[in-house]
Amino acid sequence: MHTTAKGFAQRRTMNRAGKYIGRSCGACFRNGIDGTQRRNKVQAAETHGLHRPRGGADIPGVTGAAKHHTNPVKQGLRRFVGWKCREQSGHSSLVHIKMRDYSNDSGGAVRCNTLRTYSARQVLYKAMHPALNIAVKAARRAGQIISRASLDVDLLKVTTKRQSDFVTEVDKAAEAAIIEVLREAYPNHAILAEESGASGGSQAEYQWIIDPLDGTTNFIHGFPQFAVSIALAHNGQVTQGVVYDPERNELFTASKGRGAFLNDRRIRVSKRIKLDDALIGTGFPFRELDNIDTYLAIFKELAGKTAGMRRPGAAALDLAWVACGRLDGFWEFGLSPWDMAAGTLLISEAGGLVSDLAGESSYLETGNLVAGTPKVFSPLLQLIQSHKTATLNR
Repeated sequence: MHTTAKGFAQRRTMNRAGKYIGRSCGACFRNGIDGTQRRNKVQAAETHGLHRPRGGADIPGVTGAAKHHTNPVKQGLRRFVGWKCREQSGHSSLVHIKMRDYSNDSGGAVRCNTLRTYSARQVLYKAMHPALNIAVKAARRAGQIISRASLDVDLLKVTTKRQSDFVTEVDKAAEAAIIEVLREAYPNHAILAEESGASGGSQAEYQWIIDPLDGTTNFIHGFPQFAVSIALAHNGQVTQGVVYDPERNELFTASKGRGAFLNDRRIRVSKRIKLDDALIGTGFPFRELDNIDTYLAIFKELAGKTAGMRRPGAAALDLAWVACGRLDGFWEFGLSPWDMAAGTLLISEAGGLVSDLAGESSYLETGNLVAGTPKVFSPLLQLIQSHKTATLNR
């Protein structure tokens, strides 16, 4: 049976990049409702892109269609039905999101109305990689634990790992919640977490890099600058990243090659082109003070050559702020992989540059990081390189 051009257009929309968006929801793919065969659930989810795991929708206000076991009439829900494409002269295709309204007042009558109109490009921007969806779910669950604990900070049990390096029961509880979510979805992936260390094998193809509470010292002092950081590395290359600020409910996400987002908005680094006009973030050493003199020398020079310096105390969030343009650059030494894995991907996908002190991409191994907008990055790196010592080579 031949498919008509109109029917094909109704089922799929192709954007300029040549990617397809399927018409039916993930559950419909699994049940074969639309007659389209998919190799597996992952491929269906990637093609569809509109639903988070277990039916949560990426489009605001749309309840996931995969929850077919609930009674929509009793709950009075509006459910996602599908969409269709309409060509508009001189513009890209428009995608009409259709909702089905269930109402007890009308005896369970069904009405279909157009809820919202998106361009094909907008719909694709809202489509998340399945692994990123899982990371978002894990980050939000950890954020709930952190938010509840922040109401009674004085009651927390705090222990010292080493000088000026603290851990609380909240760090451990948030990390356990994250790992539980990740293990449920990807039991064979390796994990590198700040509190529990490495598990799952060092040679695994996929590894999750987790900081359940970046900025613990800020948190226990009630200073509202802390975040959850989760990244996924594939063969050593970070491909997915999430930084979640539970205090402001700001969710930063990035997938390699798909851009960076703050909640539902695409973000880019700032347009600053001069170091003189740049606001630079940093972090002073607090574990080891071997390079404190070098830090102070760099800080002193930058203080006279920039618009200002900021040291909020949570590297993952600082990097996310570079990605969305609140900071124009960032530098710090002695970071751990979980401090910067997600944040560096955010900056790269937002159009910024990231490197170690040698201008290479080995910052996850060396722990030394320089980042910034394309124009600010080069002079910032050169200034820092001029202060390098034998113990601070890369």
